Amino acid sequence: MSARTYLEPLGLLHGPTAAAAIAAGCALPLGEEAAFTAGRVLRRDGEAVEERILPAAALLESADPAMAGRLARLARPAGPVRIMGVVNVTPDSFSDGGRWFGRDAAIAHGLALAAAGAAILDVGGESTRPGAEPVPPAEEIERIVEVVRALSGHGCTVSVDTRNASTMAAALDAGATIVNDVTALRHDPAAMAVVAEGGCPVVLMHSQGEPRTMQADPRYQRACLDVFDHLEERIAACAAHGIGTERIILDPGIGFGKRAGHSLDVLQHLAMLRTLGCDLLVGVSRKSLIAHVAGDRNLAPTERVPGSLAAALAGVGRGASIIRVHDVAETRQALALARAVDVAA
Repeated sequence: MSARTYLEPLGLLHGPTAAAAIAAGCALPLGEEAAFTAGRVLRRDGEAVEERILPAAALLESADPAMAGRLARLARPAGPVRIMGVVNVTPDSFSDGGRWFGRDAAIAHGLALAAAGAAILDVGGESTRPGAEPVPPAEEIERIVEVVRALSGHGCTVSVDTRNASTMAAALDAGATIVNDVTALRHDPAAMAVVAEGGCPVVLMHSQGEPRTMQADPRYQRACLDVFDHLEERIAACAAHGIGTERIILDPGIGFGKRAGHSLDVLQHLAMLRTLGCDLLVGVSRKSLIAHVAGDRNLAPTERVPGSLAAALAGVGRGASIIRVHDVAETRQALALARAVDVAA
């Protein structure tokens, strides 16, 4: 691999403080409501990674011909911060153990999440937890299609969480308007065409391996950079099929083929992904990373809500605009308070 250079915005500011810093010439825009005062420039050549931290002004004066493009993509307005509520129509979800597996239960749960503040409902019929077995697309469709139809019929924005093209197509026909693929359209050769022809937004998630084996022995040279490279390649693959960056949402795939250290490295440097010019989605809700960081591996998923809220705030603070969660009301409250503090600053 030839040497590559990356840019991570640092010293992030929000609200009126961000606008004032930009006006004073000491910060650069990160979307419409945030700014950054410095940047970490990383240069990777083989296994060696060099890092420098430069003030905003020095970034503008950089001789690197690619820097102007990165800064322009960072300034691109992102979508509003939205909560994506999880609707698992599966008998073996790690987070709820099949509590919403029945069709009526799933519909009622989705409507409750929407009432609690979820702007998007992510409906899935195949568990992708570590060690999960695959579900045939026909069975996956049977599980979710009427749930999607009912929720969209109630005016909800529905995304379909699937890696199978036939399931994507069935869900879009039933009223879904977003495709969320944990394999970034790599699993099913027909998936790219379904999304391209459907004209819908698509979530491209980074993952390593498949659910059954992804946590067996994941390896990276440098997790945050490897994830960046992979997602950049998937953006290019989408572009070749007519899917532009305005339709792409990037998800770094916390916990998908990643040890705790890998996931933390990706989260810490999340803002780097904004230089790819797409909106960001982060999903850490109730994941085992929280139990690992808390020092209690026995924490049940429902006991990981405080860590889930902290991860949500950290994600939004680093440029994410969609937070995928199980605990919608709690997340909405935490985000509302964080925004109130920013607006008052």
